[in-house]
Amino acid sequence: MTFPNILSVLRIILSPVFMILFLRDDPVSKRLSVIVFFIAVLTDWYDGWHARKYKSVTNFGIFIDPLADKVLTSFAFVLFTIMGFMPVWMLIIILARDIFVTLVRSYDEYRGFTMKTSFIAKAKTFLQMSYIFILLSLFVVMTLNVDESTKNAITGFIYSDVNYYLLLLITLITFYTGIDYLIRKQYVDSDEIN
Repeated sequence: MTFPNILSVLRIILSPVFMILFLRDDPVSKRLSVIVFFIAVLTDWYDGWHARKYKSVTNFGIFIDPLADKVLTSFAFVLFTIMGFMPVWMLIIILARDIFVTLVRSYDEYRGFTMKTSFIAKAKTFLQMSYIFILLSLFVVMTLNVDESTKNAITGFIYSDVNYYLLLLITLITFYTGIDYLIRKQYVDSDEIN
């Protein structure tokens, strides 16, 4: 269990913590939830950087890192569905894609093949996490001492057609990356793993 892999496991543990904190009714918990989410996102950046810099890339790390990302974003999208601005069908597509890709990767690992995460899949994760962080931050702004017009503007955006189409775009990109995995499976060369 290398340090980067510990960070990936920590990201999985932080995922339900972030959601539970956000669902609590007090403003402090909501603010803490965004901090927890941000720390989880930082572990995603740092574990990859650390593994490459110190040549501690492992088969398990190549598997657990994207899985931890999927767990973190899935908890956020479940939260958004609970809050009523993300349709259930979008959530189902994203979760189904993530479960499918995880099963394919697990099967390949079982057969001794380690699948690379494609550039578009990494871009998808960056897009998802950026979107989630922005939305969570908007909710936190509403817990601060801001005027009603600001709160109404934020609520208006969150439940607007613009936000719906942003979520639709994220859903379509996520679905596409699942298809891309099937079409262009790329495996890690043995010399890339420590």
